[in-house]
Amino acid sequence: MALERGPRGFRVYTLDAGIANDGRHDVAVAVSDTPCASSAVYTRSRFAGASVTLSRTVAEPRGVVVASRNANVATGAVGAANAAELQRLAAAGAGAGPLLVASTGVIGRPYPMETIRERLGAPWPEPAGWADFATAIMTTDTRQKLVHGSVGEARIVGMAKGVGMIEPNMATMLAFFFTDAGLPPAELDRIFRAVVEDSFNALSIDTDTSTSDTAAILANGQAGPVPAAEFEAVLRGLALDMVGQIARDGEGASKLITATVTGARDRAQAKRVAKAIVNSPLVKTAVHGADPNWGRIVMAIGKCDDDPDLDQDRVRVTLCGRDVYPDVPEEAALAELRALMGGDTVAIGADLALGEAGFTAYGCDLTAEYVRLNSAYTT
Repeated sequence: MALERGPRGFRVYTLDAGIANDGRHDVAVAVSDTPCASSAVYTRSRFAGASVTLSRTVAEPRGVVVASRNANVATGAVGAANAAELQRLAAAGAGAGPLLVASTGVIGRPYPMETIRERLGAPWPEPAGWADFATAIMTTDTRQKLVHGSVGEARIVGMAKGVGMIEPNMATMLAFFFTDAGLPPAELDRIFRAVVEDSFNALSIDTDTSTSDTAAILANGQAGPVPAAEFEAVLRGLALDMVGQIARDGEGASKLITATVTGARDRAQAKRVAKAIVNSPLVKTAVHGADPNWGRIVMAIGKCDDDPDLDQDRVRVTLCGRDVYPDVPEEAALAELRALMGGDTVAIGADLALGEAGFTAYGCDLTAEYVRLNSAYTT
């Protein structure tokens, strides 16, 4: 469904600042005309980029500036100064601040600040659209990630980039939501962190945690108060939609994998087991080849050796909705499974028979194209 109207009181700009020097717009800015409530979650990497470090100090952001195709990571004091200058230039050009700063792309390269100063210091273009923002923040993404919904008269719009280096401890990739819904800051923060845990923190492409991960939401309240429970449900649905888009666009990916664990002792256990399944290279390659090798799934579950209560005699496993363990399928059923796994989504289920907790993790298959892309990323 096309985005007919975004949230009130926000402006969007995209510019070619010469960061990527590939002819595409590589800076995206979104700002609110009025103060916002906000919440943000960042990477826990010990090599967090200068943009993450700076954004953590911004108490009441009015918007965000994103630099694409350059991560500004491992660039020392120069990188920190450059991130702060980008923040100032973007706030001045958009006429609102302070701004969160995000940056994504190649690690270890400083910004081309002379070009950035020239282009962001010149008169800015007319405001762009949310789809333009979603496109400008892309790196190796093959398509933009844009979602939107409503709660009464309030609108929510979200954009993300991310196709690789995704296995979060907090947040993942870059994801931004903007809304004109009115919510108390503490309530917005509670809702956003709960949604992140169920969506972006349930996603894994390749088990690698980015140095630049950022997820944030800004709410300017111009549409008036909304019911918190309804807002949370809509936001969770949008975030899960975005997670599916990211997983399907994983570098070289051809299939979405969902791993749903039920009957766990607690949520933490369910998450560990689900992540073990979607993170397994052998599970990923079996999914890619439409090979119903359920032995790889039980292997992945068995790797959770910090959970001594896992009992192979109690666990039940399904693949594409069909029982595969302990009720091992016959050859005819395996042929049917091969056909089902030929689709673009492969669902794996595991019931641990230990309790009532559950968790769903999201991932993608592992292909030769992933190796090709990442073996020549900087060359």
